[in-house]
Amino acid sequence: MGRFPNMEDINDSPIVRNGNSLILAYDHGTEHGPVDFEPMPKSADPTHVFDVGRHDAVTAIALQKGNAEYYRSWEKANGIDDGAPLLVKLNGNSNLAARDDYYSPKQCSVRYAVEELGADAIGYTMYAGSTHEDEMWKEFRDVQEAARKYGIPVVMWSYPRGKGIQNSEEYSGQTDPKVVAYGARLGLELGADVVKCKYPGTQDGWQQLEDVVGGMKTVMSGGSKRSDEAFLDDVYATIEVGGNGLAVGRNIFQRENPEGLLDKLEAVIFEGENPEEL
Repeated sequence: MGRFPNMEDINDSPIVRNGNSLILAYDHGTEHGPVDFEPMPKSADPTHVFDVGRHDAVTAIALQKGNAEYYRSWEKANGIDDGAPLLVKLNGNSNLAARDDYYSPKQCSVRYAVEELGADAIGYTMYAGSTHEDEMWKEFRDVQEAARKYGIPVVMWSYPRGKGIQNSEEYSGQTDPKVVAYGARLGLELGADVVKCKYPGTQDGWQQLEDVVGGMKTVMSGGSKRSDEAFLDDVYATIEVGGNGLAVGRNIFQRENPEGLLDKLEAVIFEGENPEEL
């Protein structure tokens, strides 16, 4: 049984395999715009990424509401029965607007995600440290409690940023291990089942995160594209100290042939293989 009465053990969720997860994130068209597809133009076509998500390594595909609707229609139209489990990202924003501080409004309800889209999990971005933090905490409360009623996992994208911390003399950036660990702890405190955090640059930094989450599952944010070797080393560093996998977009869909990297990620995340031996 899980930590909450209506939540089954998350290890029984389709988004988890052998205790870990590899979430293929494809919400970049909302957050960053088409620029993220320029290095690999075919990645602008959602169906290309949907198909990449059929790789055995992928335990969930994270989509905004519109692409989630497209995903379900694509599966139906093409008779796809081996697509990745669906994680609906409930909030998001563009980088076009001028804002006073970080805020990510909801675009989808938990009810619609589950009842209309058949979501296996839901995701929510939290910007702790923003002047809009209080509002986002209230939204997350409603999201988390609704998800409990449906018995589906909640994944928090925990990215501390905003005027509240950026104006501090002690703030050294979004990958500061203390900042990352605080963001991870908020996932535990507010009731997430999985927390997605930026890699703080070292294994010791990730260990600081693991030390404060009380056994809650943690996944590393993939971030900007880098070499296979550097990327795999970072993922392995987190797995070695208790991390539970990865939520990754650009490091997959910006590659011409992502299958080879997914093969190696599968070995590292689910089998504990050292990438130097692959």
